[in-house]
Amino acid sequence: MALAVLTYPSINPIAFHLGPLVVRWYGLAYVAGFIGAALILRRLNRVWEIGISDDHQIDIVLAAIIGVIVGGRLGYVLFYGGSEYITHPLRVFATWDGGMSFHGGLAGILLAGWFVSRRIGVPYLQLVDLGAVGAPIGFLLGRITNFVNGELWGRVTTVPWGMVFPTGGPLPRHPSQLYEAFLEGLVLFVVLLWLARRKRADGMIFGTLLAGYAAFRILVEFVREPDLQLGFIAGPFTMGQLLSLPMLLVGVWVVVRAVKAERASRAASTPDEVGE
Repeated sequence: MALAVLTYPSINPIAFHLGPLVVRWYGLAYVAGFIGAALILRRLNRVWEIGISDDHQIDIVLAAIIGVIVGGRLGYVLFYGGSEYITHPLRVFATWDGGMSFHGGLAGILLAGWFVSRRIGVPYLQLVDLGAVGAPIGFLLGRITNFVNGELWGRVTTVPWGMVFPTGGPLPRHPSQLYEAFLEGLVLFVVLLWLARRKRADGMIFGTLLAGYAAFRILVEFVREPDLQLGFIAGPFTMGQLLSLPMLLVGVWVVVRAVKAERASRAASTPDEVGE
């Protein structure tokens, strides 16, 4: 009996051409993600009354772009690239061929944020809280374009919503890109937006982003096909899971620390009722 599967909606990964320039949906997703995050940062800067100038907001966004691109590319080469970059080192710069690592991009943007926070005089955790709220926009759009590109598909499955991907062989697979778009993108964005209704203790939102993304990534990796050049790294676990585990632990630690700071702040501001 044949399995019922959903039809993969074949979409051209090229959005349009500008003369000899090829513009892909993946590149547009990056642009839209940065614009969305910048607008949210600008809004929260006013709501939280932090007072970062327009010029410094531009500095933050530019540093984030550089950190994500450089860190994401180097992270992919180090964690997923295999030996081809040793034999052909110039391919490190061939970003047009694809190959970006989320964890490398995260490391890059955190390092860039540290330099900017020192330059503009904003506490580091406060700065990364500002940037964290809009980050899932990029996650959402990035995973959707992974789906459009027919890449990073899931493992073979019998679920009725399985899809046969053009590069994934003849059997239906989990559309794991859409799972990640929903969990790491939409769900995480709603949670962070809810938290951002008021100013929280420094690190609360950033820690939630780290822990939330890591938990969702570890979960989805159980149905996502491991990278072909790596396979499973330790037993049934993938590179994505191993890289996400310390991220989860750090995120939980940052949230716990922020909760304690918030409780201490409330306790200090509560009038002493003794003798009243």
